[in-house]
Amino acid sequence: MGIDSLLCEQQVSKNLGIMKSLSVYLCLLFLIPALFAKDVRDSSPKNLNGFFPFNPPSTLENWEKRKKKLVLRMQVATGLYPMPPKTPLNAVIHGKINRPGFTVEKVYFESVPGFYVTGLLFRPENPNQEKLPAVLNPHGHGGRFQDYGEKGVLNQIVIGAERFRESGRMPKMARCATLARMGCVAFLYDMIGYADNQQLSYQLAHRFATRRPEFEKTENWGLYSAQAEMRLLSIFGLQTWNSIRALDFLESLPDVDPQRIAVTGGSGGGTQTILLGALDDRPIASFPNGMVSSSMQGGCTCENASLLRIGTGNVEMTALFAPKPQGMTAADDWTREMLVKGKGFPELQALYSLYGVSQNVICPDLTHFNHNYNYVSRAIMYSWFNKHLKLGLPEPVVEEDYKLLSKEEHAVWNDRHPKPAGGDNYERDLMKQLAARDRQLMKKMSESGNSKKMLMAWQTIVGRSFDDSKQHNYQATKEMLINKTMGEEIKWNLPSNLSSSEKRIIHLGEFAEGKGSGAIRPVLFRQNRKGPTEKVANPREFAGYTHGYNHSRFARQVHDLLSVIAYLDSKHEKTIEIHVGKGFEAQAIVASYLAGGSIKKVVVESSDFRFSEIVDYRDPRFLPGAIKYGDLDFLIQSLDQKFKQS
Repeated sequence: MGIDSLLCEQQVSKNLGIMKSLSVYLCLLFLIPALFAKDVRDSSPKNLNGFFPFNPPSTLENWEKRKKKLVLRMQVATGLYPMPPKTPLNAVIHGKINRPGFTVEKVYFESVPGFYVTGLLFRPENPNQEKLPAVLNPHGHGGRFQDYGEKGVLNQIVIGAERFRESGRMPKMARCATLARMGCVAFLYDMIGYADNQQLSYQLAHRFATRRPEFEKTENWGLYSAQAEMRLLSIFGLQTWNSIRALDFLESLPDVDPQRIAVTGGSGGGTQTILLGALDDRPIASFPNGMVSSSMQGGCTCENASLLRIGTGNVEMTALFAPKPQGMTAADDWTREMLVKGKGFPELQALYSLYGVSQNVICPDLTHFNHNYNYVSRAIMYSWFNKHLKLGLPEPVVEEDYKLLSKEEHAVWNDRHPKPAGGDNYERDLMKQLAARDRQLMKKMSESGNSKKMLMAWQTIVGRSFDDSKQHNYQATKEMLINKTMGEEIKWNLPSNLSSSEKRIIHLGEFAEGKGSGAIRPVLFRQNRKGPTEKVANPREFAGYTHGYNHSRFARQVHDLLSVIAYLDSKHEKTIEIHVGKGFEAQAIVASYLAGGSIKKVVVESSDFRFSEIVDYRDPRFLPGAIKYGDLDFLIQSLDQKFKQS
């Protein structure tokens, strides 16, 4: 009997009449939550407009453990675990343009063979030192061609958001021009689908909404398909790889000091700044503007990826840059509550305080402006980089006007540097190229005997390790196993003669073998539900909007199996086997692989299914990353003598 029940019984015995009835009523109230607990997974799936709080840990030791897991998750979600080989950039710099105080050059290089990154390189006109600090500038939505126009910039000047009628029209260019005048090398590179980066179109990269049947196949598939998602190939991942290679490009320049590199971007560029701060050690200072928020996480397909934000969000991902200097501003957009306790910045500051450098993170209140990276925000950034890149300039650093570049001066491609081919066929070829690259990576990893890395990859895509499952708190009855730590319920039948059985046999589905004593039949998460899996309320048909924030049904079924195995392993020290009927073999194989030595044998009626057969991300068996990390073939091979097909 629980403590609550016992206390209630004692109280009832001391009272008579109405008081006795009242006590009984109160007892029932105490018992109701336990009797009618609700599986947290039955609530509505989380979407990008939810609440994503960051709760800083009490110690740096706890944070470092959490940080390690988060970085791994982000690497996996972006398709960068393990890190792909860095092929030659084959960088070309051409078409130098002079402006007072700075120069501009056109750049293109290959992030992977045949896939080009384009942009503009800003340098000081008369550098005062041999090695210069550098600032990488992911531009965000609107692109580097974004232009307020003559009337638009006047409106910006009236509200105090811009200062100059000429350069203020194109604030991204003005940012880089000023950084160059400050003595930095600044690289403004194109996001996929913007300006000169057109091998994958703007419509595909940023406005994709409706599934394309001709790209949803097991062969010749394209981006956003189930095949791409199960290989963790996405626009978000490609853009992040382009950003890493852009850092490589900057670092390769003979006039750049590799020890003084910073990153700043606004909006979608802020998202890339957050990612680079977490995934790359080279930036020493950062200014992710307009995207550090505990509310909206980025609405574009280029800002979302399967697995990325399950159990986390932009504020916590931003925290991964600590203790290095990091600035941002709050505006009248989804960042408006950043300064409120529980909504972001106070928690970031608390984490930085654990490192003893609370001054290394700032978030000035600019909520009188809408979403922006305007003159006022840029001025704060200039001062921040002046300090942390050790530029030694007198404060305040003030922008100066300049004549805008013409379209011809902007353009990276011309007759001497022709635009590369793109389109549908190129998209398919690029996917084949990247898939082949990753197959080689996985082959090398498995052949090298690096079983730990493969295990970590599968733990990440499933979202649960067996070691974690063993640490969870369980409550068991004959009808139900409750994982109290995670708030999950698994219906099962716990035989009364379990203690006398020589082994524990977990049955999934109808199975002809081994129906004697000791049989346990768990009902996995939504096992009996027919039809496609749920997706979040978003009109755009992209797996990342659902599976970037929520585990798949398949993953949750594996969670249930791991809970059952962990409980049996800890409470009943007997041999555990899994016997599986058709339809649940994949769940059993994945769970058995993750459970390691706790499973003596896994017996399946059929092992014909492979994730590579799936052509719809709403398939109940869909698991992002499953094909990339070897599909079931790798797992069956890993199980070796444990695996048996009846």
